[in-house]
Amino acid sequence: MIIDMQNEKIYHDYHGKVFGYMCSKIGNYHLAEELTSDVFVKIYEKLDTFDETKASLSTWIYTITRNTLTDYFRTRRVLDEIPQTANDGTSVEDEVCNAEMLETLANALESLDERKRDIIIMRFYNGKTLTEIAKQMDISYAYVKVLQNKALEEMKNYLKNK
Repeated sequence: MIIDMQNEKIYHDYHGKVFGYMCSKIGNYHLAEELTSDVFVKIYEKLDTFDETKASLSTWIYTITRNTLTDYFRTRRVLDEIPQTANDGTSVEDEVCNAEMLETLANALESLDERKRDIIIMRFYNGKTLTEIAKQMDISYAYVKVLQNKALEEMKNYLKNK
């Protein structure tokens, strides 16, 4: 019973972050869902090996997430047969540019501290209002707005320097 509650808390606390990260790296909602599920299966299977003296839980989960994504890209064999156009009629070059842009934005997002990153994900990916975010994070509306503006400015500066 305690393990189930612990797993539920981990899922509740980290699912949005893991899913947001996967979406930012892949750009495919359904595949991101699948990989996020894989991450949580690994977390639950390896939870007994977690050593809080070596890393925080969030760092450990991020490492599993990053490794799962790396494994996915490593095992994928898309490069063997690259079509000249995608199924929707866009060119491969357009898709590569979009993927590079998503990668750059994901890196800009990763450069933020966790609180600012969460706000940006909730606001622009999950479509939550500043009021909803403030309530969920248990901070004032004004502070959420300040953090959002700082986060956007930091991302803008990051992108300028790339």
